[in-house]
Amino acid sequence: MPSLPFGIEAQHPDEFIRHLIDLNRFAVCSAVQQQRRALKNPPKPVDTFLEILEQQRLPLTVAALRHLSQFL
Repeated sequence: MPSLPFGIEAQHPDEFIRHLIDLNRFAVCSAVQQQRRALKNPPKPVDTFLEILEQQRLPLTVAALRHLSQFL
């Protein structure tokens, strides 16, 4: 992706989230856990939630989160 002024680089959301996981996987897992638990009608099991993320074109994120699923 092209570089922008001020040293900011545009990233695809999947790449951005994947970098966040590398920086602080526990913070990302906590945020994912909160988001998943907020979906109550109907509740979403971890696997279903990850499938939804995959449908939203976040395959790198899903691959990383599958390895951390015990924290989601």
